Amino acid sequence: MKRLIYFVVLCTLCLVLPANALAQSADRLYEQGKELYDKKQYKEAIPKLRAAAEKGHKKAQYRLGKCYDKGYGVEEDDQLAFQWYKKSSDQGYHKGQYELGRCYRKGKGVPKDNKKAFELFTLSAKQDNGEAQLALGECYMKGKGTTADAAKAKYWFNKAIRNEKKGKEILADLRKNRDAGDEDAKKILEIVGKK
Repeated sequence: MKRLIYFVVLCTLCLVLPANALAQSADRLYEQGKELYDKKQYKEAIPKLRAAAEKGHKKAQYRLGKCYDKGYGVEEDDQLAFQWYKKSSDQGYHKGQYELGRCYRKGKGVPKDNKKAFELFTLSAKQDNGEAQLALGECYMKGKGTTADAAKAKYWFNKAIRNEKKGKEILADLRKNRDAGDEDAKKILEIVGKK
C-alpha cells in the first residue's frame, strides 16, 4: 500500500512540476532578457527573449517584436515584428496591443487598416496605456478608423497627458513636435489648453 501511495504521489509530481518549471523558466528567461534589453545589449537579450516568447510569455513577445520593429540586435523585419506583437496582443498585453495598432495604422508588416488600429488603440487605452490614449485621441480628431468626434478626442488627449506613467513625457514630446512645426501636435495642445 505504501508503494502505491508513493507511486501516485510521484506521478502527480511529474505531471505538476513540468508545467510550473516551464512557467518559471519563461519568467526567468524574460527577466534576464529584459535586463540585457534595458542595458541596450540587444544581441545578448534576443536568445533569452526568444526562448521566453516561444514559451508564450506576453511581455517577451512584445519586446521581441520591438527588436524586429526597430532592428535592435537583429535585422529589422516588419513581418516578424507584426507576428510577435500579435501574439502579445492576443494575450491582452496593452503594449502589444498598442504596437500592433501602430502596425495597422502605418501598414508595417500588414496591410494598412485604420479601423483595426482604432480597435487595438481602444483596447490598450482602456488599460491606461498613455501612448494608446494619445493615438486614440488622434483617431477621433482625424476620423481615422472611426467617426470624428472632438469631445472624445479631447477626452483621450487629456487622459494621455495626465497619464501617471507617460503623461509628462507625452506632453514634452507634443511641445517639442509643435516647436518643430508639427501641425497635429499644435492642434492637440490647443485642444487640451496647454502651451
